[in-house]
Amino acid sequence: MTTLNTSNATLYGSGVFTTIAVYDRKPTLWEKHWRRLMNDSIKLGIDLREYPVGMVQASLDATIQENGIVEGRARITVSDERTSPIWPSRRNERPRLSIIAGEKRLIGEPFRLTVSPFPVNSRSPLASVKSCNYLEEILSLDEAKARGFHEAVRVNERRHITSGCMSNIFWLKNGRLYTPTLATGCLAGTTREYVLENVECEEVEAEIGELESAEAIYLTSAGLGIVRVAAFDGRELPDTKNPIQTLWPPS
Repeated sequence: MTTLNTSNATLYGSGVFTTIAVYDRKPTLWEKHWRRLMNDSIKLGIDLREYPVGMVQASLDATIQENGIVEGRARITVSDERTSPIWPSRRNERPRLSIIAGEKRLIGEPFRLTVSPFPVNSRSPLASVKSCNYLEEILSLDEAKARGFHEAVRVNERRHITSGCMSNIFWLKNGRLYTPTLATGCLAGTTREYVLENVECEEVEAEIGELESAEAIYLTSAGLGIVRVAAFDGRELPDTKNPIQTLWPPS
């Protein structure tokens, strides 16, 4: 008889992760990624004290080198191995930390964006947490790809723009750059944070109509970098230059 692993990670996807861009064999924006990993772990009650930052960083560097990654990405995952109170057992193990590394994600060209039919719940306890419970995002992305798009914009229950399925979103209108506020339920992306620190941008709550009249749209994530959207729901967007396009990769 096989004994079921009754940890919170196995049964419910409890855990957090971060994906880090790798350039010249080095992880980018490491401090931002580590800070978010720590903060998200606290929100889920996962104790990371036995994984000091220096040890994790050294393991990350070693994984990148062992896999021969010059330009690519790495993922750090923290799994909540505590036993579920609904399915109790004697095992009650410490959090498990794992690191993987691989090549860059392939980015479709021209990059096509649509609107997802699946809304974001801005009041969810997982809003703004990069949780291992990521199936909703994957299913939303799969739905967009099935319609011939590369990504999709998700709105919240108030019809405000939040983000892409697996990215943050910025748009240019009347020469000004905008992005959704964290109050919309969007993820606090590390690339998003980096952009806000380096270019003038206004955080807003805006309805989807703003994108329909935008002069340019950009998606950001560690996996994508900063990508200019070539077409939004069939409407072609001109290559309107903006300083956001010069920020990646981080120097």
